[in-house]
Amino acid sequence: MLKNLYITAIEPGSGKSLIVLGIMELLSKRVKKLGFFRPVIHDGDCPDNDIQLIRSRYQLDCDYASQYALTHQEAQQLVAAGQFDELLKRVVETYKKLERSCDFVVCEGINPTDIDPAYVDNFDTQVANHLAAPLVIVVNGFEKTLDEILATVRAERETFLGEGCAMVATMINRVASDRVENVSEALKNLWNYPDPVFVLPEEELLSKPTIAEVVENLNATLIYGEEEQFRREVLSIKAVSMQIPNFLDHLQEGGLVITGGDRADVVLGCFASTLSEQYPTIAGMILTGGLDLAPQIKKLIDGINRWTFPLFSVQTDTYETATKVYALRGEITPDNDRKIASALGVFESNVDLTKLQERIAIARSTRITPIMFEYELIERARSNKQHIVLPEGTEERILRASEILLRRGVVELTLLGNEQIIREKIAALALNLDGVNIVDPLQSAWLEDYAATYFALRKHKGITEDFAHDVMHDASYFGTMMVYKDLADGMVSGSVHTTAHTIRPAFEFIRTTPDVSIVSSVFLMCLDDRVLVYGDCAVNPNPNPQELADIAISSAATAKTFGIDPLIAMLSYSTGESGKGADVDKVKEATHLARQLRPDLKIEGPIQYDAAIDESVAQTKLPDSQVAGRATVFIFPDLNTGNNTYKAVQRSANAVAIGPILQGLKKPVNDLSRGCTVTDIVNTVAITAIQAQALKQG
Repeated sequence: MLKNLYITAIEPGSGKSLIVLGIMELLSKRVKKLGFFRPVIHDGDCPDNDIQLIRSRYQLDCDYASQYALTHQEAQQLVAAGQFDELLKRVVETYKKLERSCDFVVCEGINPTDIDPAYVDNFDTQVANHLAAPLVIVVNGFEKTLDEILATVRAERETFLGEGCAMVATMINRVASDRVENVSEALKNLWNYPDPVFVLPEEELLSKPTIAEVVENLNATLIYGEEEQFRREVLSIKAVSMQIPNFLDHLQEGGLVITGGDRADVVLGCFASTLSEQYPTIAGMILTGGLDLAPQIKKLIDGINRWTFPLFSVQTDTYETATKVYALRGEITPDNDRKIASALGVFESNVDLTKLQERIAIARSTRITPIMFEYELIERARSNKQHIVLPEGTEERILRASEILLRRGVVELTLLGNEQIIREKIAALALNLDGVNIVDPLQSAWLEDYAATYFALRKHKGITEDFAHDVMHDASYFGTMMVYKDLADGMVSGSVHTTAHTIRPAFEFIRTTPDVSIVSSVFLMCLDDRVLVYGDCAVNPNPNPQELADIAISSAATAKTFGIDPLIAMLSYSTGESGKGADVDKVKEATHLARQLRPDLKIEGPIQYDAAIDESVAQTKLPDSQVAGRATVFIFPDLNTGNNTYKAVQRSANAVAIGPILQGLKKPVNDLSRGCTVTDIVNTVAITAIQAQALKQG
């Protein structure tokens, strides 16, 4: 069964709350720990109605604040500052915290009135993809023809499918009751999608506001009446300008009468009508213009034992007041049992619950977005904290990344460098790095032991003890020795140093694992909808067949470490047996060796990139392959090809390239690009921590 579901409305007034309530009711009978989440809610002190409705009815075991990510104002501020990705990260992080305590989470999308229309059109799509949640689409069928409904559904579905969204069902809501059967039959003949469509009728009661909702919307003041009368639905609206005899002919059951505050005749006429069996009972009355009732009328009302409808006053005039009330659409509130029962009745009578349940169990979103992947990296690293050493302790980006890592509790950190300089930079940048360890290699009590250890490990290369001592003054060597001595679980460097400077010490004395002949690297390429593994793009210029086979096996292990099912493509300019030449032969031999060493892995080669990633091309070139068209791990034949390809994809496809990640070492050491961002550093540290976890687990 799925872990979540996302309900989105295409336009305002779709009756999305009814669909939310119906699906929650369906799942509450089948799911033990059910959750409910909204990415953005309205501003103000008043709680979100739908969150309160679901909390009240289903007694959810979570805090109100855990059920939404941001308010409208918070979302607007992030968008205005150009930080839309940060907004999405906040949504994902809040959702994931809730998800951990639930078996299933129903997510309700935004209300168009609660968020800027500049990005409302694709906001729900992006959030659903980042949460890997399949969609239930709610379409407003109110006063629409069949052609209009179909045009709306087709256009929106193409948009959602184009973004890679998985579909559970489409709900056409608020169709006129006498048209539901005809619309349903027509859709059955025209619907050519695997996900079902359901047609639900307009239930007039659900769209009618209560007196309480009118009062809140108008900020009205109560003159007479009792609070229990506030629950009445406003079934009609009458703005009065005519004389009483004519007005009485227009009274309707459950009507809201709006008139000027100086119309005592209308007030008394409405009261008299509630006592007569010949006239309907109104729901309430609003006096406009901020005008007070005459003292004599107040005295008369005060003498009545029980006033039969609520009477309010507002400052606005009759026209403005009536206009506001006409525009008000009622909500299904937690305290309105009538509306809740009506909504569930409409849903359960018009939706095939068995079919919907099957779709919820089947429909899956396979997307893995960069934000999702980065979030999972942080969570996995935080689940079993490792100790990472950062040799470039005086670099500003390192310090800013360190603050983020410590605030989020991702790892324990040691910074290398002059402590006074580091402390001064921390203060100048106004950072909080409480809990960070700072070690100066030049002043460390470990220096002599590290120099002696290095001399013992490398004396066969002809080095002297003085040389070993000098080498340990270098922060990269010192940090690597901390990892070797188990005083740190991994090291990350390279923001100001070259790749060679960062990884040479690891090559010299950490060395490779017994089953790997070569240290290599991969990039995790985060595309819009998936994460791919590219290797080797940073270390080995021209690996031989044995080395290429080892790179493939190491890359498969790295992929598994980060939750990617390894389907390995050994890349070449030729696919299958078609090509000839030394370069193709190298890939053929490497593929053969890799299969011999690891028959459990799915490996295809030689194969061209298009056949590896595109299913339509794969059907032509390698129709029987388990890898072609679905590859997740791409092994390049040489550094020239790999490095250029990853950069081309990074720039042209706007992919997030995380790496290079070194693989094959006994303990993790990773290199940063000198152009890295703070986010790059955070991700690389998290990756290094996850590698350390995996190596300890064997």
